[in-house]
Amino acid sequence: MSGRMFSAEEALQAGLLKSLHPADELIPAARELASTLSDGTSPVAVALTRQMMWRGLATDDPMQAHRIESRGVYTRGRSADAREGITAFMEKRSAAFPDRPSRDLPDYYPWWDDGTYS
Repeated sequence: MSGRMFSAEEALQAGLLKSLHPADELIPAARELASTLSDGTSPVAVALTRQMMWRGLATDDPMQAHRIESRGVYTRGRSADAREGITAFMEKRSAAFPDRPSRDLPDYYPWWDDGTYS
């Protein structure tokens, strides 16, 4: 809030950063972190979540974001990805999510064109 400059070490100690890396190790560390966040997740769910986060920043009321999120939970919960995720969990194996953002986004996507986020 003050605009005070502080070092990366101080930011790490305050919990604002996960880790510090030398310049030549930064990109490999970032890719590793990205993999831990995306491996084992549905590409469609990730695509929708990213859009909800970015588009949700422009909402006038939290209820607008809630409506879209509720639609997402409803539609993704009935998807082939959801069935695969449950089956993989029950069978104690990694999921192979069949849905793809290029063809399997829900019919209400993109919702910002329908006035939901206006």
